Amino acid sequence: MKTTLSLKPAEVTKNWILIDAEGLVLGRLATIIAQRLRGKHKPQFTPHVDCGDHVVVINAEKVKLTGNKVAQKLFHYHTGYAGGIKTRTITQRLTGKNPGQVVEKAVERMITRGPLQRQQMRNLHVYAGTEHPHAGQQPQVLDVAALNRKNTAVAKSGV
Repeated sequence: MKTTLSLKPAEVTKNWILIDAEGLVLGRLATIIAQRLRGKHKPQFTPHVDCGDHVVVINAEKVKLTGNKVAQKLFHYHTGYAGGIKTRTITQRLTGKNPGQVVEKAVERMITRGPLQRQQMRNLHVYAGTEHPHAGQQPQVLDVAALNRKNTAVAKSGV
């Protein structure tokens, strides 16, 4: 008899993964992080259980974008007051006070909405620089650039 195994929350083992985002393409990085947060890379993936890993991202301010997104991509937000719509470019957000929020929002929009998303997003730790307080958890380094040659933003000048 064949049965489908369904993980229970008590049976989940969470690993810690460290990703260096320097020079990586934002969208491709976000898909890999979202997959790790959901746990879809594991053979015992269960859709209704938080079975993903903890992901620590460093150098979030050095993430790259392809094409003309640096100049053309705009983010709109509203202050809550009449006529309070504001617009910022991606460059302004990456050089602002919280550049890690760009990576967080890209990943958040790739994970299914709801209470499970909020629980999985708590396992994402993004830092603008190279320092992070999670060395005690001994995170395993995941080399995202080696997974696919398109993951890095390299100049197309033949180099």
